[in-house]
Amino acid sequence: MGRTRVHVVITSAALVAAGFLAIACRKEEAVAPGPAESAPASANSAAAAAPAPADLVGGGRYLVTILACNDCHTPFKMGKNGPEPDMTRMLSGHPEGMKLAPPPKLEGGWLTAGAATNTAWAGPWGVSYTANITPDQNTGIGIWTEDMFIKGMRSGKHMGTSRTILPPMPWPWYAKMRDEELKAIFAYLKSVPPIRNHVPDPTPPS
Repeated sequence: MGRTRVHVVITSAALVAAGFLAIACRKEEAVAPGPAESAPASANSAAAAAPAPADLVGGGRYLVTILACNDCHTPFKMGKNGPEPDMTRMLSGHPEGMKLAPPPKLEGGWLTAGAATNTAWAGPWGVSYTANITPDQNTGIGIWTEDMFIKGMRSGKHMGTSRTILPPMPWPWYAKMRDEELKAIFAYLKSVPPIRNHVPDPTPPS
């Protein structure tokens, strides 16, 4: 009788231990990393492929709006209440097909003159044309990187390395923006519809 009771106790303990072992194994399998977790893609390739988060784009849209980027980079048209940005050509810069007469002679306290589209400006620096900042690959900022954009805003150099960004672009003020603000602006500009429009190069003063 004693032997039978001992045998039952040992058998029950073995079954309980086996049960705990099985549960532990199942838990271990549940948290075991899968192939995607064990071999993650590189951070750079993932960042390059992923679209900008919606909140980043939304923040950029807000900044582009309050900074009045459309006042120069979107050609003006005549509306019922006067000149207004032509949003069908949003942020596409000075129209490539628009031919301008030589700028007027500036004297008597006048320093600058602007075209009717608000996209061409004459002054002591010559004549400058507002850039196409849509993501068109050939005529806009489609090939620009975020780093190029931020360097351009910080240095006042086109693409961050080449010619000087001319007036009336207020880049010295934009240079004071935080990196996250400039990144948001760039993300938004990359999200707008691309418009093919080859803006003329600036002309030096005569």
